[in-house]
Amino acid sequence: MIVGSIAMATAILLAFLRVPLAFALLGVSVAGIGFAINWNIAFQLLPLTISDAVLSYDLAVVPMFILMGNIISRTGIAADLFRAAYAFVGHVRGGLALSTMVACSGFSAVCGSSYATAATMAKVAYPSMKKYKYSDELASGTIAAGGTLGILIPPSIIMVVYGILTQTNIGDLFIAGVVPGLLGLGLYMLAIRAVAARNPDHAPQGERTPWAEKLQALSGIWPFVLLFGMIIGGLYAKLFTPTEAAGMGAGLAILIATLHGRLTWRVLRSVIVDTAYTSVSLYTVLFGALMLSKLLTLSGLAAGTLALVQSTGLEGYALIFAILCVFLVLGCVMDSMAIILIFVPLFSPIVVAQGFDLVWFGIVVIVVTEIALITPPVGMNVFVLKAVLPEVPIVRIFKGLIPFIAVDVVRLVALVAFPAITLWLGSTVG
Repeated sequence: MIVGSIAMATAILLAFLRVPLAFALLGVSVAGIGFAINWNIAFQLLPLTISDAVLSYDLAVVPMFILMGNIISRTGIAADLFRAAYAFVGHVRGGLALSTMVACSGFSAVCGSSYATAATMAKVAYPSMKKYKYSDELASGTIAAGGTLGILIPPSIIMVVYGILTQTNIGDLFIAGVVPGLLGLGLYMLAIRAVAARNPDHAPQGERTPWAEKLQALSGIWPFVLLFGMIIGGLYAKLFTPTEAAGMGAGLAILIATLHGRLTWRVLRSVIVDTAYTSVSLYTVLFGALMLSKLLTLSGLAAGTLALVQSTGLEGYALIFAILCVFLVLGCVMDSMAIILIFVPLFSPIVVAQGFDLVWFGIVVIVVTEIALITPPVGMNVFVLKAVLPEVPIVRIFKGLIPFIAVDVVRLVALVAFPAITLWLGSTVG
């Protein structure tokens, strides 16, 4: 248990120091197993863990969903969604921000990445908001907060990672994320309306779009409706597995981009290379997390932590509250993926021992990491946005995020207090 504790502390320290997470987790895990058990076992477990993960049917979901999101992003189809949303709500006060939030949710449904959603929408929506003299706070805060929907509205890469780490059905996680994701969208839009009502100068009204142009703009949303409907509808109806849905989604995205006339050979080559790079990077990090999970078991740290928690007398929702506080504090200084990879293997056995549903816990954890993406001092979505919009001071971005963080906390409390919000849709399957 001592070796496991030292290894965990080392992994956290290396994550703080921004050491590449894959190397940190792999190095710490192999060294920990070597010291705790045997070096031969450590070096034998490493290739076995990697081969098992590479040959995993579930893990094939990752590159397919990344490919689907990259195609939609690189071919400009995301801009069509923004134009359609603006055509209907752009004339109201704060309408451009509302349009951006709707576009973020739609893009999230085919992307699965918060960073990609924030970066894409910054290029698509920010110039329009500045044209109509939106404040930097509201414009940047809307994009950064909207980007967090990328890891909750399915398909979500982080849901896949959580499902693999906890052996939870990925399809169930996808279905469970729909209602909390839509709830988040609704609360974010209420936050925008509240800011616009309180500070009208921050959110001027746009121009009203004629009905003929509104109907024409609707033609830009059919790729998102088709992709989301096929993936989630197919999973809900049990027509295919998440892996099959990912493959069909990637193929359909290529077909849609080709029919739009936007998929050139140059773009396709760039998309495939970027998908391969991102997938390999994510795979390597996941190998390290799986090795860390084995270390927690073999060193006795997982069992020791469970015994320690039981000795404190914490149980039920008091225990869940304590775990979520840990996640929230860590989220202020650590990347959300690092939090999931390091701490979910440690806490999930405790949650199971308390009788809580791992699907519900997964969605709650993802909402917590959503908040972590936009909280200072290390809100990763904020830094992604800063890289795309260097002219916007980072202090203004964080200031603009205050109302969105407030409604996120409200949503988190609701999901913890009423698990049915998360589990209802999944319970209707079949």
